[in-house]
Amino acid sequence: QVQLVESGGGLVQAGGSLRLSCAASTSIFSFNVMGWYRQAPGKQRELIGAITRGGSTNYADSVKGRFTISRDNAKSTVYLQMNSLKPEDTAVYYCKASGPLIDYWGQGTHVTVSS
Repeated sequence: QVQLVESGGGLVQAGGSLRLSCAASTSIFSFNVMGWYRQAPGKQRELIGAITRGGSTNYADSVKGRFTISRDNAKSTVYLQMNSLKPEDTAVYYCKASGPLIDYWGQGTHVTVSS
């Protein structure tokens, strides 16, 4: 059973930065795509960005230019660097590992951005 553990969330003021980590219990190279999602209170979970096995990234328009996804295969960890944070970025952030047959989710980490 693959486990994903997110960390790095917390409380930050608007304009600040946070870096989230998603550590996998197995090599992340085995997954086609690693994605970051978020779910704000009362809203549906949304994809904010992803990184492929080859290192290509894509982002939702709402975070483009502010968030950056990277990966360290040796540490089996994917990162989400979040800059210029806004109150509307407040949410629980999840990572997802997409394998050939099944997807795996982490438990989430809370991010609160105060105005």
